[in-house]
Amino acid sequence: MSESLHTVKNDRARTPRVSRRVAVTALAAALLAGAATPAVAAADSRPVSKAAAGQDRPELQKAIQDIVDLGLAGVQLRVHDERGEWAGSAGVSKLGQSAKPPTNGRFWTGSVNKPLTATLVLQLVAEGKIGLDDPVADYLPKLGLDQRITVRMMLQHTSGLFNYTGDFDADGKWETGIPGMGKEWLDNRFHSYQPEELVRLALSKPARFEPGTDQRYANTNYTLALLLIEKVTGRSYAKEMERRILRPLGMRGTVVLGDRTQLPGPHAHGYLRYQDDAGQWKVVDVSRQNDSLLAGAGALISTTQDLQTFISALLGGKLLPAPLLAEMRKPYGKLGYGLGLWVQDLGPNCGGIVYQHNGSPPAGYGTLMYSSPDGKKTLTASLTTGDAAADPAALYPKVVERLLKEEFCNGKAAG
Repeated sequence: MSESLHTVKNDRARTPRVSRRVAVTALAAALLAGAATPAVAAADSRPVSKAAAGQDRPELQKAIQDIVDLGLAGVQLRVHDERGEWAGSAGVSKLGQSAKPPTNGRFWTGSVNKPLTATLVLQLVAEGKIGLDDPVADYLPKLGLDQRITVRMMLQHTSGLFNYTGDFDADGKWETGIPGMGKEWLDNRFHSYQPEELVRLALSKPARFEPGTDQRYANTNYTLALLLIEKVTGRSYAKEMERRILRPLGMRGTVVLGDRTQLPGPHAHGYLRYQDDAGQWKVVDVSRQNDSLLAGAGALISTTQDLQTFISALLGGKLLPAPLLAEMRKPYGKLGYGLGLWVQDLGPNCGGIVYQHNGSPPAGYGTLMYSSPDGKKTLTASLTTGDAAADPAALYPKVVERLLKEEFCNGKAAG
């Protein structure tokens, strides 16, 4: 699928197929670690309406069943539009069992975290504590950052910083970073990383390009944003997230990870299919993982309800003043990326522009978050991979196209 569609595939760390023995099962996303983790609230117990129970939107129920039939283990989907709110699930919560995924179960989000991080930075800009076009080095002098890298460049992926999960060099050759996929990640999946450690690893590598002259998606930018937030506020990223976004919006199912390795409460299980050293295919449950590997860029646990709440509030103007929201929504460069949001044109069949950010931790899970410009029509989903031989990297574009067709395009193909 072309880059202009900005599917979950966009959150892949641009990782090539280094070996056929490694099954590509996740998108390389930037997650968040090292910050203190707030206490976990009880599983969301808000009553589900009859509509939300999946009884009046058969086209959506069929769509998610069709997606499962492509080779995924399970899907949780939530939409909010002029017909109200609907939530449903298909597939299984755990391989070998018959129960469906919980309609509001928790999951590892991956890079869906980036818009929340960008929102925190822009709130500090609104308060005059950060200048959007100030050098990041002015706030974090001990890192030795290029003085030309501004806060804006950091948020729109134009800093040129090396992506610590791996990146291409000037000759187009892949330069390895911290393993973020396949068996290498699996063998190291409970390792704990600190945000500054990740940024310093990136800074030990040559810049990919001169600041502001190109655009390349890099997890490093949002781990750097985490450090910026903590330095300016004097509080942990987790506390700022709780204070500024989660608590005001009532996002009770969302948690900043830190070193957490267990999904709390009801959740669907995700799996990694890979080849071992002997060349044998194996499937392992990766519901437990330490995603501090991606600090600040995607290390959240959340629910479809909470993500719907966030994106609706953001685009509805409840989290940022209008001028800064406009900056956030402004597409830039070859990626069409704003300040923490992808700007995607679905074409005339679908009413034009949507704003989104999709993501995935290293394995087992994928997340979708889409909204109309006014925040009134939203689609949020969690996908879990199972034991099918199908490559999730190839499945995700089909999944996104199917769901956008039903919710934003009135059953028509996008374009």
